[in-house]
Amino acid sequence: MKLLENKTALITGATRGIGKGIAQTFAKQGANVAFTFSSSIEAAQELEKELMSYGVKAKGYQSNAANYEAAQELAAEVLKEFGKIDILVNNAGITKDNLLMRISEEDFDTVIEVNLKSVFNLTKAVIRPMMKQRAGSIINMSSVVGLKGNAGQTNYAASKAGIIGFSKSVALELGSRNIRSNVIAPGFIETEMTANLPEEMIKQWRDAIPLKRGGTPEDIANACVFLASDMSSYITGQTLSVDGGM
Repeated sequence: MKLLENKTALITGATRGIGKGIAQTFAKQGANVAFTFSSSIEAAQELEKELMSYGVKAKGYQSNAANYEAAQELAAEVLKEFGKIDILVNNAGITKDNLLMRISEEDFDTVIEVNLKSVFNLTKAVIRPMMKQRAGSIINMSSVVGLKGNAGQTNYAASKAGIIGFSKSVALELGSRNIRSNVIAPGFIETEMTANLPEEMIKQWRDAIPLKRGGTPEDIANACVFLASDMSSYITGQTLSVDGGM
C-alpha cells in the first residue's frame, strides 16, 4: 500500500535539491504531483517525465511563489487540472548571505519575500479548497538556522523563524477544519548547492553532526511523506528537526 495513494500534492521549488527529492518520493508513494519552478524549463520537463514513470499524474508550472497574484493563479490552475489539492509543500527558498554590517536592504527584502511571503501567498491560495474538502496537510520548510540562528544569515534566519510562527498560527486557525500545518527544519543537507563547497569545509560540518554525515534530500522527503500522509493525522503545529542531531 502506497502512503499517498490518490492524494494530490503541490510542491514549490522542485527542480533540484530538497524539492526534487520530495517530488520523487511523493510520486513513488502514489501522489499526483504539481510542482513549481522558477527558470529551469528543461529540468522541469525531465522531472515531469520521471514522476509520470511512477504511474502518477505530474505537471510543472513556471511560477514565482513570491508573487501574490501568481500564487493565486497557480492554485486555481492546479485545481482545474488535478481536481483537488490535499498537500501543500512550501519549499521554495533562496539565500543571500552577508554579515548584518554589509547586508543591503534589497538582499534582506528579497530573502523575506521569497522565503516567507511565498508561504503566506500559497497557503492563502489553498486553504479555501482544503476547507471545502475538510482535509489538508500543509508542510513548510524551515531550517535549523530558523531555530538557532547563524552568523551571516540574519535575513535567512528571520525568514525561516517566521515560517515557524506562521505555521503554528495556521494550525490553530484551521485545526477545526481538519487541516494540519507542520514544519520541517532540515540541518545540513547535501545537494547541488553544497557540492561546490570546499571538501575541507564539508568534512568539518559532517564531523560536528552527531550522526557524522550530511543529510540527503530523501531524508527530508521521508519526513514529508509522514507529515503528508494519514499516519500523522493527529499531528499539527509541530516542528520536526531532520538534522542528524545538530
